[in-house]
Amino acid sequence: MEDKQYIESGILELYVYGLLTEKENLEIAELARKNPEVESEIIAIEKAVSALSSSFSPFHSVANFEKIKARLELKHTKVVDIKPASNLPHYLGWAAAVLLLLGFGYQTLELAKSKQAVSEAGGEKNKIEREYAFLDQQNKQTEKNLSIVRDIKNTSVALGGQSVSPASFAKVYWNRETKTTYIDAAGLPNPPKGMVYQVWSLKLSPVLTPTSIGLLNNFEENSQKIFAVSQTDSAEAFGITLEPAGGSLTPTMEQLYTLGKV
Repeated sequence: MEDKQYIESGILELYVYGLLTEKENLEIAELARKNPEVESEIIAIEKAVSALSSSFSPFHSVANFEKIKARLELKHTKVVDIKPASNLPHYLGWAAAVLLLLGFGYQTLELAKSKQAVSEAGGEKNKIEREYAFLDQQNKQTEKNLSIVRDIKNTSVALGGQSVSPASFAKVYWNRETKTTYIDAAGLPNPPKGMVYQVWSLKLSPVLTPTSIGLLNNFEENSQKIFAVSQTDSAEAFGITLEPAGGSLTPTMEQLYTLGKV
């Protein structure tokens, strides 16, 4: 390899940085001893390294650098100005480091965005699943209620409003065979706090005999206002009264909201 090729190849910078093998170091040292131009280039690179080292460590001993040169068995008698081209690998190294840092920062930012997007998507998915479960439950309840209304085996009993609430109304669906009884209370207003609607099965003769068949608990939470109550063996009429929470042993007739005969 020609002297000029050595100088332009960047191998002399690697030699000064101590990045070559022992064999390569010996070859460069021998070449520098025989070729003043190569030796001058090495001196220029050393000068640049020394200046860079001083800029980061102003109290670095010059004697230490001289010892390093002695270990490398370099001898020179003159100082040659630094050639700009010889610093190219150094600048390229810094540029590559900066680009790598910027790239890493960008990737970190994109990763954070991706994690946030995944988290938001997961939260949205959970919300949709909860809404679907709720709607599915509502749909099943609606289908059940429709089956009650449409069942031809059910006797439908209309309950009209009474003096305490003339606008109120309700409906009873009673299966005489299975004795199951459902109340459609959509025509009743929400009960006051601390009060509850109570359903009564009535026998009209020989004397009026009321039997409690259930409370319409959680009235406001029941969006469709259809309630299952206790089985009814026999009834001649049904009534609904407003009672204190927990119900009463006998109906409060002053709070009779609806009444209807079978």
